[in-house]
Amino acid sequence: MTSGQAQRYDDPARPAPIPVPAALRRVAEAAKGFLPDDEADALYDAAWAMAPRGVVLEVGTYCGKSATFLGAAAKGRGGTVVTVDHHRGSEENQPGWEWHDPELVDPAVGVMDTLPFFRRTMHAAGLEDTVVAVVGRSTAVAAIWSTPLAMLFIDGGHAVEHCINDFAHWTPKVMPGGVLAIHDVFPDPADGGQAPYEHIYLPALDAGFTEVRQVGSLRVLVKPDR
Repeated sequence: MTSGQAQRYDDPARPAPIPVPAALRRVAEAAKGFLPDDEADALYDAAWAMAPRGVVLEVGTYCGKSATFLGAAAKGRGGTVVTVDHHRGSEENQPGWEWHDPELVDPAVGVMDTLPFFRRTMHAAGLEDTVVAVVGRSTAVAAIWSTPLAMLFIDGGHAVEHCINDFAHWTPKVMPGGVLAIHDVFPDPADGGQAPYEHIYLPALDAGFTEVRQVGSLRVLVKPDR
């Protein structure tokens, strides 16, 4: 099978991806973000399978760690990744919260701006022609988006409102047989916040998506063909 051909993600006969280049791993490791190695590899595997079928879209860019893995897979398969973020940081990234990083605050305007960090990551990874950044709020971009998605990775804001909106506005755009990947899914409240689990993962199962892989907090599901 050539790189231009595609199979469903859940087809046991599909070819294994080539390993992530070591240089790209080093770029991803240097980028700010929250993606363990095993989850990154699972995300890369899903994008490798789906990139020949159509657009891979990520909700929640931050500084480009996950986009490096998605982009590496897409580049190897002749595909394209679109990553959507307003780049002002999620609630938990704001001053006074646990995951705030003062280095990400733009001193000229006094608010977070992760876009320059993302652009540096893509430049270092050599992925500027593969990964397309769309700067805007998830709902605003979804309202004008019409291209069917071969893969959707939701890793945006984890507040209940954002999870509800990301599920409602983006999952209908996944093509039949396409992949939905969800990050930070914690069934046990002792392990983490419940919004992605309760308002993205469970509704996806109710909508007919089938879970095909779990790695850490990452869940990979496939949309029914009809």
